[in-house]
Amino acid sequence: MRLLLLNPNTNAAMTERVLSAAWRLAPPGMELQATTAQFGAEVIASRASYAIAGHAALDAYAASGKDCDAILLACFGDPGLAALREIAHCPVVGMAEAACFQAAHGKRRFSIITGGARWPAMLREYVQTLGLGSQLASVRALAADGAGIMAAPAAAQAAILHAAKAAGIEDGAEAIVLGGAAMAGMVNGLATQIAIPVIDGLSAAMLAASYAAQTAAAGLIALEPTATHGLSPALAGLLAKGSAKP
Repeated sequence: MRLLLLNPNTNAAMTERVLSAAWRLAPPGMELQATTAQFGAEVIASRASYAIAGHAALDAYAASGKDCDAILLACFGDPGLAALREIAHCPVVGMAEAACFQAAHGKRRFSIITGGARWPAMLREYVQTLGLGSQLASVRALAADGAGIMAAPAAAQAAILHAAKAAGIEDGAEAIVLGGAAMAGMVNGLATQIAIPVIDGLSAAMLAASYAAQTAAAGLIALEPTATHGLSPALAGLLAKGSAKP
């Protein structure tokens, strides 16, 4: 199985961080490749940058996704997820979607720890679209955004630990989701210090991607041929062909 890790941020260092963490999680026989958005925000942290990232994700898939068996959208918040599922020839999994469903299993209430002041409102809205709004205990944001988390991982891990403990005690969370690509791999340093389960978005998404690839094209959405203007040649070509999926 060949899994494409698609980072819709333009931060190549974040892509490398996610790829490194993914190799440690990958089961035998899984091949990994990664791609970074060619335009948009270095770190997605607002509704405007999120909207642009959806386009950037489609463009990155058009340029790099031809030979993959599944796609992992490596940004918590899943910008462009539904659109990728329209255009992609293979299953597409989002970090936020996979992690939230895993956290909510067994009707657990869960909290998301993320980075960036504007993400809590955006993530609360997204969790509602998943049908899990009643199980969301809270979204707690660190002062640092994704770039800040990568620049000072020890300080970020301490802040995440503090926020996670508070979510369990004050918000009634029964599970914690680490909500950010920059937090990939941090779960190992936190799980033994928190009394409730801690879920890494990357790990949850890789499990979901493995299952999705094994079940072939289930759930993929057909797309009619679409005339466009001003897009990259690769993306325009994909949209012009459309797709005929089951």
